[in-house]
Amino acid sequence: MNIIEEHRTEVRTGNITYSIQLTTTPAGEPGTPARTSIKVRGVGERGEPVADGGFETDTAEVTTVAALLSETLLAHGGMAGGRRRARPSAESRGRPWTAELDADLERRWLAGEGIAEIAAELGRTPGGIRARLPRVGCDPERAGEYLPRPPSKRQEEAEPW
Repeated sequence: MNIIEEHRTEVRTGNITYSIQLTTTPAGEPGTPARTSIKVRGVGERGEPVADGGFETDTAEVTTVAALLSETLLAHGGMAGGRRRARPSAESRGRPWTAELDADLERRWLAGEGIAEIAAELGRTPGGIRARLPRVGCDPERAGEYLPRPPSKRQEEAEPW
């Protein structure tokens, strides 16, 4: 068997190293298409196998197979939390904000606490904290600062001539 092309890739993600090997062999007898063998192996940081498999396909179909695999793996990863990071659910997520919680949020932000720290203390998500900060008058882009008054409020508060 003559190998006309071989490609190897090694990728490390987290504590797992994946190796992917593609080997393309020429067509055999007339009417027999060229074939591509695809092998995937993943090992953990101690060398323990976490993924192992492979298959062979008609070389002309590699692009189609790659698109199908990509689409399927991304869809499955989204369902299983693979592509998106699984986030722990905050205990107070979705519960209404009270005046007391708003005051606590404002006090903590102005004291210089970070979003992650405030979220953990209040049982909220970091996104929930970022979204609530402007509602209590705080600038979510600048820790420890209030938002400037909008121009519409400045005109209302201006003294009459």
